Amino acid sequence: MTATYPILAALAAYLVGSLSFAVIVTRVMGLSDPRTYGSKNPGATNVLRSGSKAAAIITLVLDAVKGWLPVMLVVWFGKPYGLNGGTVALVGLAAFLGHLWPVFFRFKGGKGVATALGVLLGISVWLGLAAAATWVIIAFFFRYSSLASLAAAAFAPVVYLLVDGVVWYAEGTIAGAIIVMAMLLAWRHKENIERLIKGKESRLGSSKPAKDERAAAPEKPTAK
Repeated sequence: MTATYPILAALAAYLVGSLSFAVIVTRVMGLSDPRTYGSKNPGATNVLRSGSKAAAIITLVLDAVKGWLPVMLVVWFGKPYGLNGGTVALVGLAAFLGHLWPVFFRFKGGKGVATALGVLLGISVWLGLAAAATWVIIAFFFRYSSLASLAAAAFAPVVYLLVDGVVWYAEGTIAGAIIVMAMLLAWRHKENIERLIKGKESRLGSSKPAKDERAAAPEKPTAK
């Protein structure tokens, strides 16, 4: 029976990760579905294009929480059931995969940046803060959200292994999960990478999105 617990925990984490809060929040707030405009990505950055900063912030926080919570539940309550670092890695990865391929939304999810950050914060607050700081620094200097996300994803497994024995004791299974998340996150950003190379990626704070993302922006209602 003990071997069943990690599987059940991973399944529960995947279902939690499958809650696409970009879609849920915009529906509750009466906004356009983020899958119909901009990059069509159900994530906080695209929700911001709706013009609602509140919706974007709520989406960002909830997407991070759904990565953080399953990991923390294992950390808090898993020991009596024999759930260890291997289960933490499995659960964190499952929540991340749920965001990428949500069962409740026809397996069409987002890119996983906020959820990955939540998983990292669950593994270690310091690891999550280091990844978040990397994102902020790259975004501040280069003004590209996608580039900042890619840099933070690449940095996370490096710092996790580099600081082994100093801030935490690295575990192979957790390191493997972080590397897989980084690789999948990079793969989900392949179109952004192409636009970055071509110089067509939209910058943070830009009033005009890149040509590739201009179509299908949510229209403002006009007075009759």
